[in-house]
Amino acid sequence: AKAAAVKPPARRGPSARALAVRAAAGDSCELDNFQRVSVLAEALPYLQRFAGQTVVVKYGGAAMTDESLKDRVIKDLVLLSTVGIRPILVHGGGPEINGWLKKVGIEPKFLNGLRVTDAATMEIVEMVLVGKVNKSLVSLINCAGGRAVGMCGKDGNTLRGKIKNPELGFVGDVTSVDTAVLSQLVSSGHVPVVATVAMDESGQALNVNADTAAGELAASIGAAKLILMTDVPGVCTDKDDAGTLIRELTINQSRDLVGDGVIAGGMIPKVECCVKSIAQGVKSAHIIDGRAPHSLLLEILTDEGAGTMITG
Repeated sequence: AKAAAVKPPARRGPSARALAVRAAAGDSCELDNFQRVSVLAEALPYLQRFAGQTVVVKYGGAAMTDESLKDRVIKDLVLLSTVGIRPILVHGGGPEINGWLKKVGIEPKFLNGLRVTDAATMEIVEMVLVGKVNKSLVSLINCAGGRAVGMCGKDGNTLRGKIKNPELGFVGDVTSVDTAVLSQLVSSGHVPVVATVAMDESGQALNVNADTAAGELAASIGAAKLILMTDVPGVCTDKDDAGTLIRELTINQSRDLVGDGVIAGGMIPKVECCVKSIAQGVKSAHIIDGRAPHSLLLEILTDEGAGTMITG
């Protein structure tokens, strides 16, 4: 049967596979050989469905700063690539940028949650994101058995932009996307690692929000999924209670929750990013907790997932 004809069941409670994956992630119970085989067998519909499909993963938060979490995320990406799924990793690097600004004596400034990026700050942002953070991730993926290629939005005119607000300095909005280079890389089995530095018409570097960049790239390349890794479980009716996680939302339900104040604060731009990407053709968007072990695999390869899935 063709892969497209395989349709995994709708989300429900934890499956045997999910419990087994959690055990492998470090829970107290151990897997016997039968459970190990069951994990592979039950994952088959998902592997068939997403083989050859592109998944854009925005990587950030604690999963970038905690070395054990970083190691798990990297290995999960390599696993996805190995079984025929085509991941694209999009990253920011807020904590790393702040550390280097401090080293050179520049005080970080923020306006409404967005970094104010003057010329001196932009120089550090570009050096840290494109040089240090990007190449570090490329090395980790390659050492784990993947075939990563690092780039930024400037390369191949992948991300063009314009200044968002003069008060924010060189912070940009994406105006156009060219996925030619990305398409060539994923089609040849490589894992693109994209630092979110774009450029304007004059070649000036612009600092672009990583969620926004990931959404625009996912829509332009026709991704099956956009996955935003965060430091929260997903969309919850009570942000302080992980037990109130909403596992599935439609675009209309998402807008209603924003209007009702259930989705608030920093979750609003993430949900809006997901909604926009779906409106532009991405099949589903996901907000997951990057701190949870193997949350990326759980979201893609299990029935109930690991966070909130937003669909049309």
